[in-house]
Amino acid sequence: MGHFKTLDLPTFADGRGSLTVLENALPFQIVRSYWIYHVDGKMRGGHRHQKTMQALVALNGQVDVYMFDGVREETIILNQPSQCLLVEPKDWHTMTIHAASVLL
Repeated sequence: MGHFKTLDLPTFADGRGSLTVLENALPFQIVRSYWIYHVDGKMRGGHRHQKTMQALVALNGQVDVYMFDGVREETIILNQPSQCLLVEPKDWHTMTIHAASVLL
C-alpha cells in the first residue's frame, strides 16, 4: 500500500478457523458501525467527511476504494478481512463493492 494508511488487524488462526479483532486496534474509538452488502459492483461513497474518521474492512469479497486527499490519489484493494483502511476526514473516497462482497 502507498500513501494512505492501512492496518493489519490482529488475527488468530488455528484448525478451527480465523478470528480477527477490531477492538483496540484503531487509532480512534468506534462510535458507529455498519456494513454494506448486496451492492454487486455498484459504487458507494463519493464524498469526504468534515470530522469523521472511518475504518473500512472487506469482510467478504473485494472492495476497490478510490482515495484522494487533495494531493495524492490511489485505489486500494481490500480483499482480506484482516486488512483495514483508515479514511481521514480530508480523504475523498468512493467504494466499488464487487458481487457477493460485504464492507464493514
